Amino acid sequence: MDYSKTAAAVLKGVGGEDNVSSLVHCATRLRFVIKDDSKIDKAGVKSAPGVIATAEAGGQYQVVIGNEVPEVFAEIGKISNLTGGSTNTTGATTDASKGNLLNRFIAMISAIFTPLLWALAGTGLLKAFLAAAATFGWIDTATTTYTILNALSDSFINFLPLAIAITAAKYFNASQFTSLAIAGALVYPSIVALNGVPDITFFGIPVTMVSYVSSVIPIIVVVWLQSHGEAFLYAKLPSAIRRFVTPMIMVLVLVPMVFLIIGPLSNLISTGLAGGIGWVFNVVPWLGGAIMGGLWQVFVIFGLHWGIVPLMTAELQSTGLIFILAPLFAAVLAQAAAVAGVWVRTKNKDLKSLAAPATLSGFLAGVTEPAIYGVNLPLKKPFVYGIIGGVLGGALISAGGVASNAFVLPSALGLPALFSEGSIVMLFLGLAVAVIVPFLLTVIVGFKDPVEEAAAPAESTDLQVLSPLDGTAVALTEVPDAVFAGGALGSGVAIIPRVGALYAPFDAVVAAAFPTGHAIGLQHADGAELLIHIGIDTVKLGGRHFTLKVEKGQRVSAGDLLVEFDIAAITAAGYDITTPVIITNPRKYPTIGSPASGPVAHGDALFLAIAEAELAIA
Repeated sequence: MDYSKTAAAVLKGVGGEDNVSSLVHCATRLRFVIKDDSKIDKAGVKSAPGVIATAEAGGQYQVVIGNEVPEVFAEIGKISNLTGGSTNTTGATTDASKGNLLNRFIAMISAIFTPLLWALAGTGLLKAFLAAAATFGWIDTATTTYTILNALSDSFINFLPLAIAITAAKYFNASQFTSLAIAGALVYPSIVALNGVPDITFFGIPVTMVSYVSSVIPIIVVVWLQSHGEAFLYAKLPSAIRRFVTPMIMVLVLVPMVFLIIGPLSNLISTGLAGGIGWVFNVVPWLGGAIMGGLWQVFVIFGLHWGIVPLMTAELQSTGLIFILAPLFAAVLAQAAAVAGVWVRTKNKDLKSLAAPATLSGFLAGVTEPAIYGVNLPLKKPFVYGIIGGVLGGALISAGGVASNAFVLPSALGLPALFSEGSIVMLFLGLAVAVIVPFLLTVIVGFKDPVEEAAAPAESTDLQVLSPLDGTAVALTEVPDAVFAGGALGSGVAIIPRVGALYAPFDAVVAAAFPTGHAIGLQHADGAELLIHIGIDTVKLGGRHFTLKVEKGQRVSAGDLLVEFDIAAITAAGYDITTPVIITNPRKYPTIGSPASGPVAHGDALFLAIAEAELAIA
């Protein structure tokens, strides 16, 4: 991948830097908060080199890149001001109210936790390996070596409020260093030592001290309050003193507020959530595992998985274990197994080359977006097989009481985190089922293997385009639409149809079949791309009066029926039925010859698309 070209194409496709309020990235996606969605060139973004798919969820426009997203993100930073600096780069306050409450919550969680994900996962993986080594007796926990390694693996999650203070301050546009001062007070050693000590008071007010080590909710709430307090004080205080008086007041007011109100309340919420999760996994563990194993990848598709991350950290803080994380290993490995089945079964070389790295990425790193968006979801059945494997495997794992002792990304490398709690036998039985079932279903039951496209010739040749309609051919300049008439989309001829049937004008693959039936895109083996747009602005009919007879990816021969439409009903609805037939890749076919005029029947010669090489010779 040429990261600079991908970055430039994506940034242009989303409407340029001026149309972007904020940009962050997660493990595989660029996550844009867009000012004006109508300015997005969705086709342009999807066609950018290296883009696997796009999605709109949680108030964000998400561009799926895969494992190389950090490099593309860095290149965007070189050509814009979206990825760095002192300003808010994870979600501006001006867009904090965009979308419904769920979208706003997901956007906030995503923005706050995304920058922490890899450090959290990396240190969690180290902690998992260390715990496994201690469990199997490979290291003595009484040695200083263990103490040092434990500090390396445990420090980030221990001081998580400090890290969250930084990302939350960016999101809420608060002062980062004031946020750090507040978070530092929460995990200050003498404050931590007060946890559980009776009769604590602050100026005579009783304080119920709780542990803020590894906590999430208190620091997010207090930084949100800080952002509003700072805005108020900056507006009221004289400029000569506000820069140092504001942090002093914020620390003096907000830290005691955490100790007196926010901390105990959030601790009650966290304990309640962890207790609820624990209840489900204790009373009906297989059901909890089946739900999480089956739905996790669906949550990922819609970006809803970020709403579950705080539940994991709350459970870890409250119990030292994460029961909700264990069945996710089945969900992730099941999708990896499904794409492995595609790798084995498919005869399409392009699909096989995509499935291979997606398989390795899913199994080893737990990154399934390339598998889901590039292979399983477009093929449909492998994705369903993966969900089935996740349900079965997740149910078995949770039935065995398996839990994670650290926050890790579900993957083969993260498995040691599951070795210290629950049945090892049920764990590996669940993982085996999660892998074997979708793999065998994909290989044996199968899927619709896409037809491999023939390689394009080195040089394009002229193409005879036949009339797709019975009607009257007119010059494109007579189309009552400036875009078509001006040739902005390409050269061609228009037809005023007299029969409501559209036929293929040459042998082709259906490159685009709009659900509304009003337009069809075809691609010839020589590379010619043709758009047939039935009527003007007929997309507004929403598919009424059109019957689509083909689907995207289908091969058609000249004369095959593509669409049926009701001319009388369309014209009665007030729409012009003039149908442009246009070559849409003018670089290969910059002009046309022998355009028809007057009455034509489908199958008659309509025009000759003249290739660039032929023009050069002429």
